[in-house]
Amino acid sequence: MSNASQPTVFSAEQYFRMQPAPATLDQDVAKVRAFVTRQKKDGRPVVLVTSGGTTVPLERNVVRFLDNFSAGTRGATSAEYFLQAGYAVIFMHRQFSLQPFSRHFSHSTNPFLDFLEIGPSNPMSPIEPGSSDDGETVKVLPSMRRELLSVLRQYHAVQRAGTMLTLSFVTVDDYLFMLRAVAQEMEPLGRTAMFYLAAAVSDFFLPTQKMAEHKIQSGKGSLQIEMDQVPKILKPLRDDWASEGFIVSFKLETDPNLLIPKARQALERYDHKLVIGNDLNRRKFEVVFVEKDPTSKSGYQESWVRLPEGKQEIEEEMIKKLVEMHEQYMHGR
Repeated sequence: MSNASQPTVFSAEQYFRMQPAPATLDQDVAKVRAFVTRQKKDGRPVVLVTSGGTTVPLERNVVRFLDNFSAGTRGATSAEYFLQAGYAVIFMHRQFSLQPFSRHFSHSTNPFLDFLEIGPSNPMSPIEPGSSDDGETVKVLPSMRRELLSVLRQYHAVQRAGTMLTLSFVTVDDYLFMLRAVAQEMEPLGRTAMFYLAAAVSDFFLPTQKMAEHKIQSGKGSLQIEMDQVPKILKPLRDDWASEGFIVSFKLETDPNLLIPKARQALERYDHKLVIGNDLNRRKFEVVFVEKDPTSKSGYQESWVRLPEGKQEIEEEMIKKLVEMHEQYMHGR
């Protein structure tokens, strides 16, 4: 990676004029519009949860790309607790990252096949034409039924209520175009809209006109790529796309001494509602909510949220606090 010169800084407007929109954007927008219209009619608050990481393609015919480590755990977990709190959720996630409900049975934790066993089929059950089960059927292990049933009940309740819409992205271009479009569709919701921006978004990208058309060949030896900065999206989100929305961003740091200062800087720069600070090594056990507070000497207020004893997911406590804050915001307090 070359550091010979400073990367170009693009405004959001320049970025959207320069980069290609996702091919499915219009179809996704239509789904969001119908979903938001229904939730507004029902008087239900709506939260956009973004989740997972974004890729940065290095070629137009993509073989190589840059990625990050995010699996989407926080976003998928938080979406479930928002649904339990009565919110409608637009879950905008990285393709193949963790999703609400199915996250409980991922390939690495509770693999789904470990919940199942082969047993004799019921001779009284009808056999579908063309099937060949050899007298066997699939059953859930008795030890696993309670856990699976609990998750399945919640999932079916959400499906029946129609309170979750899922959208997927892969690249940073996909993410930014979709975020803008979804925010604009949520704008009529006013203060009942929340934006919970938990996705790990790339800070740098390679403009389309700088990309190689085909696979970069390894035979050329060392590879030097000069990337440009992804435009800061919080400002247009706050000022133009969803000016009344309750906007929550995240700040991840590896140096705990930088966590609160960086969160304060973000609030000062973008003037949104809240920054949730995460220390890389402590993020599953504690986070800090940083917001502006004109009554305090510093002009800011910090509230630590910690995982209670006996609980397994800090997101439950985070969403409880956010729902309380959003309630106050919706009522003008």
